[in-house]
Amino acid sequence: MDLNEIAQELTHHQQAAEELEKITLRYDGLAVEDAYEIQRLGIDSLIQQGDVMTGWKMGLTSKAKQQSVGVDEAIYGRLLRSMEMTGEELSLDGLIHPRVEPEIAFVFKHRLEGTDVTARDVWLATECVMPAVEVIDSRYKNFSFTLVDVVADNASSAKFVVANQAYSPYQYRLDEVGVVMRKNGEVVQTASGAAVLGHPVKSVVELAHMLSRTGDAIEPGMIVLTGGITEAVHVYEGDTVTAAFDNMGEITLNVR
Repeated sequence: MDLNEIAQELTHHQQAAEELEKITLRYDGLAVEDAYEIQRLGIDSLIQQGDVMTGWKMGLTSKAKQQSVGVDEAIYGRLLRSMEMTGEELSLDGLIHPRVEPEIAFVFKHRLEGTDVTARDVWLATECVMPAVEVIDSRYKNFSFTLVDVVADNASSAKFVVANQAYSPYQYRLDEVGVVMRKNGEVVQTASGAAVLGHPVKSVVELAHMLSRTGDAIEPGMIVLTGGITEAVHVYEGDTVTAAFDNMGEITLNVR
């Protein structure tokens, strides 16, 4: 089978905001390694069109989510400059069935690579941490997919926004930072940073280890979204969603 052909099909649906059937229903024998190659090919095609890769995102970072889909490690996707929002407006243009989730983002000043990366290495390489909100949007019908499908679809990446204020990585215990999600003023989700593999730094460690399999790395200046702290919240036109982070401010999105 032609992995580049599958990548171009997915990229078309991502850009056109059109649903498609799971690729695993139409292509037998696809492995997770194939899915990551499809992801890379799709992102490379967008970079060739002028976009820029700015970082990585982690998904399936709660043990409960991993068990629900039968895996024992997180997944990752690639972030592009075009995905980053700069204000509080979330346009539904180009989205199919968006959901939002709060995250802790790390920004790096040094390169991180290899299977021996430790939490200490991550802290020493980190320039700052920032509250963030990711907008995920699977291109598959009914937001339904297997592990292979979601990896190929760039881990459901769509958009993200980071807070205006950055913090020292040593300022707060990130596993103890509580988050409250409100939708139209009503509390809909609460959790703490410990929901991300026990501590968000562990998500970065795992990402570095996983990237080493393909010779990739976390490069200086890159951002890493460490994974959803709460369950993702569905959003629709007219909604206002706020993610409040203990001592770290809040991010509001007005859906239009």
